[in-house]
Amino acid sequence: MDAETRQLVQALCDRLRITPEQWHRLKNNRKARAAEQLAAALSYLLHDQPEQALHHTRQAQGWLDRSVQPLPCPEHSRQ
Repeated sequence: MDAETRQLVQALCDRLRITPEQWHRLKNNRKARAAEQLAAALSYLLHDQPEQALHHTRQAQGWLDRSVQPLPCPEHSRQ
């Protein structure tokens, strides 16, 4: 893929990435979590990393079919 396409995908990843500040609000939002994973999958695919793309695609599917559950809060799990 060309550089412009990669830039567009990176912008999409940046836009859909769930930041630590958004985590509590979006941790159970399956649509947001799946979108984040699908954007990552597309980025890996464009960077010739099909196994990583497949992993993120499966994660997105898990969010949508409810087979994936949110992990504990990263801030609260620190000891």
